[in-house]
Amino acid sequence: MDALREYLPVLLPVIIIELALAVTALVHVLRHPRYKIGNRVLWVIVVLFVQIIGPVAYFVFGREDS
Repeated sequence: MDALREYLPVLLPVIIIELALAVTALVHVLRHPRYKIGNRVLWVIVVLFVQIIGPVAYFVFGREDS
């Protein structure tokens, strides 16, 4: 428990950034019908279950330029 209190000031901003990135990517996945690679179901799974790397991978590889 002491270790959690020690690392909380570092972990809290990382958690907030990860959640904001995941929500932004998920909203984008659900609003846009076309993707460079894969389909909507694939990207929802990747964004939700692959933590920080999933949303970044979506914006780099999955998002089709409009």
